Order: sequence, then structure tokens, then C-alpha cells
Amino acid sequence: MFFIAISLSLFFGFISQTILSRTGIILSIIGIVFFVTLAVLFDMIGMAVTTAEKQKFIFWKNQNIKGAGVGYYLCTNAEKVCSFCSDVIGDICSTLCGALGACIVINLNNVFYDNSLILASSIFISSLIASLTIFFKAILKEYAIKNSNKIILFIGRILESFKKNKK
Repeated sequence: MFFIAISLSLFFGFISQTILSRTGIILSIIGIVFFVTLAVLFDMIGMAVTTAEKQKFIFWKNQNIKGAGVGYYLCTNAEKVCSFCSDVIGDICSTLCGALGACIVINLNNVFYDNSLILASSIFISSLIASLTIFFKAILKEYAIKNSNKIILFIGRILESFKKNKK
């Protein structure tokens, strides 16, 4: 997990320093919405995999329900899946949202020359990003707990579609 985290952090750190630093306000806002959504969805998956019922996936797997085998594998490795989804992806998305928020502040700095206004906008943007992320994670955590088996079966079906067909 350490090597995956460091590799992804280096990759996305490079992107945030090179590509994201040149984005305008509109693209930055779109990026923030995208990365907050990604973080929230992956957090939901992480929560769902820790609360999913492994026995149900064994039953579904024996009935040849599509995605049940992959879902069982995810449940068997719940701590790794949860750590990757909630921590690695979540932290990277948070870093990228911070970089995009900084891009907005830099662009505002080019328009407004009042330091107090720039400081206020910086505080407002970072607070807005954090509060939106926390709010939607809270909502989807409740959903993930109540619908964990359905979510992991759905993810299992998606992941299973990427597996090569065995002949």
C-alpha cells in the first residue's frame, strides 16, 4: 500500500504542479467538483466493503451471479480495499482539490488586488471544499452501510467486466 500511495502521490503531485497550475477559474471549479465526487464515491466504496456480508457473496457466487466472485474477493480483502479507496484515493483527491482551490485564489489575485479580499476568498474556498466533501461523505456513508451488499456487487460487476474471458 505504501508503494501504491507514493507512486500515485508522485504522479498526481506532478500533475497538480504542472498542469493544474495553469487552469482558469471555471476549469478549477469543474476539477474540484470532479475530485470531490471521486473522493466521496471511493469513500462510499471503502465503507461498503467493510460492512458487506461475505456469506451473501459466497451464496451469490454459488448461484453464478455476475460480480459475486469479485465482490467476495473485495470482501475478503476489505481492509486493503478500504484503505486504498478511503485513504489513498481520498487523500490524493483532497490534495488535488487544494491545488485547484489555490489556482482559483491565484486567478482571483490577478483580478483583485486587495489582500484582505484574497485572504477571505482563500479561506472561503478551502472551507467550502472541505465542508462539501465532509457533507457528502457523511450522506454516502449512511447509504453505504445500508446498501453495502448491493454496492459491492455493483462494483464487482464493473470490475468483472474488465477481466479477460476464460476460454
